[in-house]
Amino acid sequence: MRHEAMLWEKTAGGRVRCLLCAHNCVIDSGEFGFCGVRQNIDGSLFTCTYGNAVAKNIDPIEKKPLYHFLPGSNSYSIAAAGCNFRCGFCQNWSISQLSAEDGDKKNGYELTPDDIVKEAADNGCKSISYTYTEPTVFFEYAYDTAVIAKKNGLYNIFVTNGFMTGKAIDAIGPWLDAANVDLKFFSDETYRKVCRGRLGPVLESIKHMKNAGIHLEITTLVVPGLNDSAEELRGIASFIAGLDKGIPWHISRFHPDYMRTDLLPTPVKTLESAKKTGEEEGLEYIYLGNVYPGGDTVCPGCKSVLIWRSGFTATKTGFFSGKGRCLRCGTVISGSW
Repeated sequence: MRHEAMLWEKTAGGRVRCLLCAHNCVIDSGEFGFCGVRQNIDGSLFTCTYGNAVAKNIDPIEKKPLYHFLPGSNSYSIAAAGCNFRCGFCQNWSISQLSAEDGDKKNGYELTPDDIVKEAADNGCKSISYTYTEPTVFFEYAYDTAVIAKKNGLYNIFVTNGFMTGKAIDAIGPWLDAANVDLKFFSDETYRKVCRGRLGPVLESIKHMKNAGIHLEITTLVVPGLNDSAEELRGIASFIAGLDKGIPWHISRFHPDYMRTDLLPTPVKTLESAKKTGEEEGLEYIYLGNVYPGGDTVCPGCKSVLIWRSGFTATKTGFFSGKGRCLRCGTVISGSW
């Protein structure tokens, strides 16, 4: 349904400027922003997806992926339609590329923020994840849910492309506990060509979240021919290490989907090479996604396995205190346990 938007301003001629994501769309009356789900109606900005979820699931938190935030717990996962990127390899394209502007209809779920929090609590979830599409473009829905969730003892998680403004991070920050940010490329040219976004705002969002005290993990889907060069992967690893060597980096294997069925799956040796590069840059926690093995949490001090993972199942070993410390050598393991 339509709901008045947050983070916008009026401009000349009945136009509005959206201040939510880094596109900063200036929208004529009756028109939509780049995301296709935010509309200027008579000089005011509205979101068109409030209260309408296109996906809901109870997921292991490892599926987000978050490996250093409440491992082994379940997260109530929710999505509304839309995205501010146009990635041709998107694995959730059937819902992320829906557009109110195009009149797309999708059998979804009419869920209020109160409904979401109740379902999460009733199903024993410790957190709510705003995921699958892009939470930035259903910000008001996520924001209202997050406020209620926090008041009911639940944690809040964004799984995001990071193409948002500092104003958006400041607004959601008091209610947001963790985020997994897709750092897709380390090339502005590729961001512009493939996603129709830009690299700079994503890097700034990651820094901003880090400074705001939000638990951060980074994911890079390694796509053959797009971001699998040694130079680009080292750039990503170096950037993360420069912020905090304890930030987990998830290096995921690409599988052909959507408009990029012409590409082959990422060779496992490419992921292994990226992991070695991350280790050379000093990153302490590197995980391989969409392959097995590659998900165990290992102490950076003594190399003991602290958490075994098989698929999305996490099992703590006898070397992990459960409170963020290796019992063999005493190393503090970054995260929220």
